[in-house]
Amino acid sequence: MRAPISVIIPTLNAEAHLGTCLTSLMPGLEAGLIRELIVSDGGSSDATVALAKEWGAEVIEGSASRGAQLARGCQAAQGRWFLVLHADTALAEGWVGPVLKHFESHQAGWFRLSFDEGGVAGAVVCYWANLRSRFGLPYGDQGLLLPADLYDRVGGYPQQPLMEDVALALALKGHLRPIRATAVTSASRYRRQGWLRRGMRNLWTLARFFVGTSPQRLADSYYRS
Repeated sequence: MRAPISVIIPTLNAEAHLGTCLTSLMPGLEAGLIRELIVSDGGSSDATVALAKEWGAEVIEGSASRGAQLARGCQAAQGRWFLVLHADTALAEGWVGPVLKHFESHQAGWFRLSFDEGGVAGAVVCYWANLRSRFGLPYGDQGLLLPADLYDRVGGYPQQPLMEDVALALALKGHLRPIRATAVTSASRYRRQGWLRRGMRNLWTLARFFVGTSPQRLADSYYRS
């Protein structure tokens, strides 16, 4: 039987973090869980694509819209399970056993969020993120593991530039379970923008999404700031 997991990673100038992300997947490869690695690139100008190919990834190139990138990557995937990771996120040691256990549920699963640094501020953000996830709203930086047939049944990722992870989580309502493993994501954006400022901006963006602001308007505002 073929390995069950297709790993899908959206990238845009992710050279600095991609190697760490891919290294964290090695235990799954050694355990015979990973069938293929798909990197869906949005037009990187650094060495992201070359690095991905060195690791043996299938690289799909197209427009720089995370929702569209993920939709393209998932469309190309052939595994029975999809593992979606951001390029600046790495799975912490010990994830293979919990993932094997999660297969029994045949549901979508998210990983506990942690930061590679951040102290008290990082711990507070993680607490909020993991609490939010238990109410059905995990973000993309926590990773997502789900059966391919469930992904198809709920319509997959919408081809939008922002909040594609929230849109899919809403479509997966009632089908999301926590995985007892940790996804460690980079704190670089929080350090650069300030923990409080970025945290409040994320909350404000989520609130605007729920009152109907278009993903394109949200993206224009989010990336401009």
